[in-house]
Amino acid sequence: MQFAVVDIETAGGRPQQGGITEIAVVIHDGNQIIDSYETLLNPETNIPTYITGLTGIDQAMVSSAPTFAEIAEELWELLEGRVFVAHQVNFDFGFIKEAFARLGKDFSPQKLCTVRLSRKIFPGYRSYSLGRICETRGIPILARHRAMGDARATAILFGQMMEENSDVIFHSLKRNSGERFLPPNFPKEKYQQIPEQCGVYYMLNEKGKTIYVGKAINIKERFKNHFSGNSLPSLKEALKAEVVDLKWELCGSEFFALLFETLEIKRLWPKYNSAMKRPKTLWGLFQFEDGLGFQRFQIAQVRKGLLPVETFFSRDEAVTFLRQGIQNHELCEKLCGLRKVSCNTEDSPCLGACHSAEPAEVYNSRLQDFVSKIKDTQKEILLKLEGRSEEEQLHCVFDRGILSKYAFVPQGEEKMDAKEFVTVPQIPETFYILRQFIHRIAPTQIQVLAS
Repeated sequence: MQFAVVDIETAGGRPQQGGITEIAVVIHDGNQIIDSYETLLNPETNIPTYITGLTGIDQAMVSSAPTFAEIAEELWELLEGRVFVAHQVNFDFGFIKEAFARLGKDFSPQKLCTVRLSRKIFPGYRSYSLGRICETRGIPILARHRAMGDARATAILFGQMMEENSDVIFHSLKRNSGERFLPPNFPKEKYQQIPEQCGVYYMLNEKGKTIYVGKAINIKERFKNHFSGNSLPSLKEALKAEVVDLKWELCGSEFFALLFETLEIKRLWPKYNSAMKRPKTLWGLFQFEDGLGFQRFQIAQVRKGLLPVETFFSRDEAVTFLRQGIQNHELCEKLCGLRKVSCNTEDSPCLGACHSAEPAEVYNSRLQDFVSKIKDTQKEILLKLEGRSEEEQLHCVFDRGILSKYAFVPQGEEKMDAKEFVTVPQIPETFYILRQFIHRIAPTQIQVLAS
């Protein structure tokens, strides 16, 4: 078995945007270096000045260099049938795979990451960056941040790991080892500890700083999904390069996980979480009575002087909310403004109000129950929800629809001291989450605390 130890320099940080400016390949047979290859490449794009400052490669140096397409066949023959090895392997591999894909070639070799391997074979170092670990291991880097200098140093490091514990390397080559998708600096042992339960998780970098907060019904599965598949490739690669640890808090339910995630993002402002923004235009659910005495709804933009029953951040959100209320309270889609013709009662919750088959007072009673439930959420209410285990429950207090405090308490406990609650900043986004879930909560779980 032979190994192709690869290092590249690029004109940018993303395979889809930055081209390769230099590539070096060092062939290792498991015992020693047996061959090498290097070349500058014309990236067919501008090289930013900060990249030139880091690598020393400028536009003039690559202007007459071959393009990737021109060396593709030679490189393919060099890499084919060999294990692809690199320090932070997903970075180098991502660029080369993308470059081959543009030429209609599917490059899918076995891969090894010397960051991950060195953490296993040489545990306890403070840093596993190429510069630091080579310094610790006494490996010279003749040209740092140039492809051949870094590739040759990586090959020497790889050789030391083969001598120290080759079993770890060959075990990592097993396709079903269960860790191929993991970020290079993330320990497999830590992944095995991640619970398959509902909660909020925190991705940490090597300094212990939270760089991403998320929520999941199954934390372990969600963490895995971050680094597999093709969605959000730039975020995936950025997180892969930085995450070294994971922490989590179990929440017991998707509802509270969403609430807690919102609180934690606002508290920590992790660099890879998109900012939470609310649109400036509000939509409202307005109530009125028609000429036949039926109470009706209409969705419209909120205007000064008009008081809606409930407000929303978009019309689609208002429609979704109203449809749920129609189903739960057997209301009429026509009288609620969601259809222009009378309902077909065979496939609709409508009981006939739109074609006079139901008295207005009976219909209005159900509609008013819906309105009352909405208004209850605008008072201070206590929700009693499932806890993190069968032995506890979660109490959440909402003030005018916004989460104000919460507590996990023993199952069945009713009287609670105020000091048992965790008081939280009142964040408007929690109002949006409550509105999404209020219809799924049984009336027996809702207690109105104040008018």
